[in-house]
Amino acid sequence: MTHEIRQQSCELPCKVAKLPENKNRNRYRDVSPFDHSRICLRVGTNDYINSGLITVEEAQSKYILYHGPLPNTCGNFWEMVWQQRTRGVVMLNRVIEKGSIKCAQYWPASEERDAIFEDANFKLTLISEDIKSYYTVRQLELENLSTQETRDVLHFHYTTWPDFGVPESPASFLNFLFKVQKSGCLNSDQGPVVVHCSAGIGRSGTFCLVDTCLLLMSIRKDPSSVRIRDVLLEMRRYRMGLIQTADQLRFSYLAVIEGAKYIKGDTSLQESLKELSNEEDDPPEFTPPPPLPPPRDPQNGKNERSFFPENDELIQQKEIHSLGPAAPPQHPPEGIEHRAPEAPTASQQPETEQQQQQQPKESPPGPEAWSPLLTNVCVCTALAVGAYVCYRACFH
Repeated sequence: MTHEIRQQSCELPCKVAKLPENKNRNRYRDVSPFDHSRICLRVGTNDYINSGLITVEEAQSKYILYHGPLPNTCGNFWEMVWQQRTRGVVMLNRVIEKGSIKCAQYWPASEERDAIFEDANFKLTLISEDIKSYYTVRQLELENLSTQETRDVLHFHYTTWPDFGVPESPASFLNFLFKVQKSGCLNSDQGPVVVHCSAGIGRSGTFCLVDTCLLLMSIRKDPSSVRIRDVLLEMRRYRMGLIQTADQLRFSYLAVIEGAKYIKGDTSLQESLKELSNEEDDPPEFTPPPPLPPPRDPQNGKNERSFFPENDELIQQKEIHSLGPAAPPQHPPEGIEHRAPEAPTASQQPETEQQQQQQPKESPPGPEAWSPLLTNVCVCTALAVGAYVCYRACFH
């Protein structure tokens, strides 16, 4: 299906994004806003910013999709937020992913509290920060230094969604989505919400697609009439490349199916999603470090074995080394079905205990084995003496 969607997507012009003066305002060369749907800045000589406005008329919803702000476009980003009267920003990536910078730090850190963007003449203040296990909600105050006017902006940051991947489970994603919905940032009487990830098409497209489909299901008399594929193709007319992988499309279907239960009247779904998502757990960076690997051989290899060990001993060594170091304890995968962890049985002992049981006992000290070098010298000497004896016997 992803191939069909790619084939049917519109190829609309994006000439402004390709202009030389706008090159340093694009994070990726192959992700550009269409000319007909791009947001135009009103202040300054250059009105370009790599963002596109997605409009779904039936649902009366609007989204501004943007890539991760660059160091030189953070001021433009907040200028756009102010201009569009945006009340909420949804961030679906981390600043650094897999060792690469995916986004500039465009909001003040908790220890700084304030950030000033002189190029756009805006000041941003961090009012509060609510850190959950996989997302963080920040309350920000955006001040226009030219007019001294201030506005409150909510920053919803999903911190565990991998690049080109999908969230931990539909439960965790829907819990996050419902949190954004409950804030009122997605309401039609507010300015369009700004949604961004690294490129502003994959994870951002997944978020907007699921939210739009659930909104259409709540509006229509027949929720089953909503075709996710058609909705995605319509949204791709406003922003290229929405939904980058088959896994993201598959996850969108799963999330819509689960979210539809709430549309059909399951009012307990939100509480169950909150519980299943384990949002009150410690964030990944605060979890305790994994246990140390099992202790090494107490002899540290000093107890030399015979030159040609027995076959049974080789097999035993291979089995021990194949176990590898002890793996850190893992939580059960988050999903719709959640089961409490069972107590380990006698047959499910920790890996370190299995290794200790399988390690061979120390054998009593025996005669010292010859080293390989000494053995080779003796063999070569014997061959040389033998050859000399044969030569003397044959020719003398």
